[in-house]
Amino acid sequence: LVPNLGQGKTATIPEALELEPKLKAIVEEGGVMAEVVDQAAKLEGLTRHVGMHAAGVVIADGPLWDWVPCFKHDETLVTQYYMSDVEQAGLVKFDFLGLRTLTVIDIAVRHINQRPDRKGEKFDINLIPMDDAATFALLQSGETTGVFQLESQGMQSLFKRLRPDRFEDIIAAVALYRPGPLESGMVDTYVACKHGKQKVATMHPLIDDVLVTTYGVIVYQEQVMQIAQKLSGYTLGGADLLRRAMGKKKKEEMDKQRDTFVSGAQKRGVDEAKAVEIFELVAQFAKYGFNRSHSAGYGLVCYQTAYLKAHYPAEFLCGLLTADREKTEKVVRTIAEGKAMGVKILPPDINDSDTGFKVVFASPDGTWKAPRGSRVTDRYQPQIRFGLGAVRGVGDAALESIFEARKEGPFKDLFDFCSRVDARKMNRGVLEALIQCGAFDSTLIASGVSRAQAFGAIDAALERGRSASKDRERGQATLFGMFDAGRKNEPVRSEYPEMLPWDLRETCVREKQALGFYVSAHPLDRYGRELERFQLTSAGELAGMDNWAKVRVAGMVEGYREKIFKGNG
Repeated sequence: LVPNLGQGKTATIPEALELEPKLKAIVEEGGVMAEVVDQAAKLEGLTRHVGMHAAGVVIADGPLWDWVPCFKHDETLVTQYYMSDVEQAGLVKFDFLGLRTLTVIDIAVRHINQRPDRKGEKFDINLIPMDDAATFALLQSGETTGVFQLESQGMQSLFKRLRPDRFEDIIAAVALYRPGPLESGMVDTYVACKHGKQKVATMHPLIDDVLVTTYGVIVYQEQVMQIAQKLSGYTLGGADLLRRAMGKKKKEEMDKQRDTFVSGAQKRGVDEAKAVEIFELVAQFAKYGFNRSHSAGYGLVCYQTAYLKAHYPAEFLCGLLTADREKTEKVVRTIAEGKAMGVKILPPDINDSDTGFKVVFASPDGTWKAPRGSRVTDRYQPQIRFGLGAVRGVGDAALESIFEARKEGPFKDLFDFCSRVDARKMNRGVLEALIQCGAFDSTLIASGVSRAQAFGAIDAALERGRSASKDRERGQATLFGMFDAGRKNEPVRSEYPEMLPWDLRETCVREKQALGFYVSAHPLDRYGRELERFQLTSAGELAGMDNWAKVRVAGMVEGYREKIFKGNG
């Protein structure tokens, strides 16, 4: 019975008793419900619980407890005042944001510095040129999957229209791509003015230089402050108060600021009517204004990721895969992006993979050519190797045992693998997953053995491993080990059962079972030409589209179940 007042507001209990006769009647009857409403009215408005802001940090001029009441949250000292109250108490508040993209950049830079063609020359992301043609070409193309802030369909569409060719455009785009500016037409004005389709508006000679970089459009909160300073003689502190007042739209405060603004402008020779006009115009834009320093920071990360994708796609995609390794949908999308760019995605390998993803290079013999349309143009062929940690069911204990045994040299085949790793940390499930995802392919191909044959030899290989472990515990050398010692570089001639190889569809299904996605190929690849005729939308594009957009998609039925419903439903 407590009414909703609209705009997400619920009536307070005193308001509800006035607005809802039924609730008032229940209270007047007395009893339990009357007691409930009475107690609720006493509790209403009190602090419900204490918590700590995930990114909020306050700074005081001296011990914190001299300024505000404090309490301990675990071992952290926290203010008892709410975040909007601490500033009035004399503290400075900062929000420190943690971005996953910074981790992506860090991983990519580390891989770039391991490239064989760098020859010790260190790559520093903070020293990249800010006018790089390839980077701006990428941003203009809309092919910005994985680029910070540019993943959505809407942002990609804006960059295609905007065609940025300077860093300032990126900063503005980050600030403008919000509901307010989009609905108000500010974005259309900025784009039209940039490309000379609309004349740049001017306000007054005293302040036109403030808006020159944004084509006469007030985009940033800092511009509001600069206009107040230059036109009306505001101090920096006073200009910040004006900015806040315009953002909050409090009438009393706005009226006070209007008088100060107009009188200050008149002292500088500005006509009163013109000063009022400028104030109203600034106030209109101020409600949409964005913090430029924030936008510049985001714009820089956007530019850096675009630069990495344009010049070092394999390293950049490897960073994305590593950071998103637990998010299957993003991993699938990044794999598809890599294939489209000509970056080969290699399955896990027991002799080459680490725990996570890594970049490997083919020998620079000059024979490799980049696929048509690929942005990978250097003579080193960068490839991304899946990590063993991405294989389902392969835990830390198994990985530790594999890496320890691998120190003695590469594994020759499945039987050699099982003979050398700790049998207590290796079971059938782990071997099934490793074989199905292709982790043994490099050893099997050398022996002329298929994945299907290796899968059929799991029990025999595990038994060999248990026997070898027992012999190691007794300190005995095995007969097989004596033979192997004489031919370390040859594959062990173990017996694998005769079995038909898995076809492509079976291979793909088993890869997905082991990894959660396809690596070697996709079952729909063979229908590629036929599907092209239908102008399909990829699943990755759907997220940024309008909820009611009509699209065509292609897919496969992976499970089918019949259900019988009771009645006529």
